[in-house]
Amino acid sequence: MSEKHTIKTVRSGAIFTLPYLVGLEKGYFAEEAIDLQLVEPGSYETAIKPIEDHHLVTSIGAIAKPFENGDVSFYRACEWGQVRRAQDSGRGHIVSKRASVASQAIFVRPDSPANHPQDLANKTVAVNFHHGSHYLAIQTLEGFVEPEELKVVHVGGPADRIRALRDGTVDAVAVMEPFITLALKQGYRLIAEAFYTGSEIASPDVEPEVYEAIDRAIRKAVADISSDVRPYLHYFVDEVPEDLGSISENDIQTWRLRYTDPAPYSQKEFDQTYRWLLKWGLVESGSDFGSLVTNQLPDQLPAQITSPITVSAQD
Repeated sequence: MSEKHTIKTVRSGAIFTLPYLVGLEKGYFAEEAIDLQLVEPGSYETAIKPIEDHHLVTSIGAIAKPFENGDVSFYRACEWGQVRRAQDSGRGHIVSKRASVASQAIFVRPDSPANHPQDLANKTVAVNFHHGSHYLAIQTLEGFVEPEELKVVHVGGPADRIRALRDGTVDAVAVMEPFITLALKQGYRLIAEAFYTGSEIASPDVEPEVYEAIDRAIRKAVADISSDVRPYLHYFVDEVPEDLGSISENDIQTWRLRYTDPAPYSQKEFDQTYRWLLKWGLVESGSDFGSLVTNQLPDQLPAQITSPITVSAQD
């Protein structure tokens, strides 16, 4: 493209936004005539006490509000949440899978009697409703405990969840990096962990050629991250609030940081996710692939997921 385009997107956690941070740092967006601007999300909806009913928490939360308000043109989040938000949104559709393949890990306190997932039956697991921690906690635990024994509760963002676990407000938490590293360093007990994909939602004003230019920059950044992630670990270290302690770059297990080239979101993936959301009452019926998904990337073979080849001091 010869004409320069200014595009704004949400600056979510480094685990989800790292390719954008690297692309900006390396000038890959500028090379594509994209003036990419990262906008800070709104505040997480934090509960004074854990909320048990997900209907009491909006799906249009911190990361989605700037989009719904028209302040940004696109944003990324977990696959399940994006299907729900695409249904609830008045502005956008799912346009591709995201580059980040993140994980959520479930932890308990060091003094907890829990040692494996079955031990969390009827125990409160703190999550952020309608985000990856919420959905992945259910998918992780539903194979181990009965549905009526699965007690996910809304607390808020990852820092709030760690505080709730520290203070004994909940029995367990689900968190992503860098809070996985923090929890491990502080001696919290890991019960289960799983990786999951996500997707991008964009507004109609992002033209296909603009999104393809953004995609080319992201692919260059993914290649850099996969070659050597160490120059970018400071983004994770900087996200840990001082009141929770600290981590160093050497504490981070780099095999957890997985990024892949973005790809179209297939109908098969959508249908499987939509059926699961319906089963748990996490989305309304009446939508389909055609109404929620408008792929903006050309059809291509599935990208190969790559992990950084470097190792940290604790690998």
